[in-house]
Amino acid sequence: MDNQEQSLAAIQDIKRIMERSSRFISLSGWSGIAAGICALGGAFAATHFISKYQGGAMGAVVLEQILLLVAFATFVAAFISAFIFTYFRSRREGVAVWGNSAQRLIFNTAIPLIAGAFVGYRMLQLGEYGSIAPCCLIFYGLALVNGSKYTLGEVRYLGYFQIVLGIINLWMPGNGLYFWALGFGILHIIYGIVMWWKYERK
Repeated sequence: MDNQEQSLAAIQDIKRIMERSSRFISLSGWSGIAAGICALGGAFAATHFISKYQGGAMGAVVLEQILLLVAFATFVAAFISAFIFTYFRSRREGVAVWGNSAQRLIFNTAIPLIAGAFVGYRMLQLGEYGSIAPCCLIFYGLALVNGSKYTLGEVRYLGYFQIVLGIINLWMPGNGLYFWALGFGILHIIYGIVMWWKYERK
């Protein structure tokens, strides 16, 4: 029995080593929380400017430029904050931030994100404002599902929820900002809290 137990323990150690080498498992729960807060801030800012547009305080072209700026600023803030928290967790665990697994993760999530950015921008040009939020949610969800095999498995479920929200939003186009805030904001915060509780609280 002792030899069998030692063999099983050795096999488990090998599996853990292989998982660490093939998956980027240092994503921080705080990254999700920070990204969610940034998304809620962006949604609040977008709501403010849209209300000004509806009140006649600005034109459609100006609104388009401002919304692009808000989206870009929100993305940059979320990315930087997520990177900072993940960087410090990687340092604590002795995992390379830009190793092979991280590169595979970035590459596989970037493909759907870039495609979605082009589709969303074209919708903005065509004035299809009601379809932009569901487009963002669906492509982001696809990016998470596509990249989940290179990181924590829970990322896949976050992606599923984003896709479902985006599909529902297609039939409720006037509520895009609410779905945006729910998907990119609330769901990210919930995901971050769950990940912190499961992997980091010790």
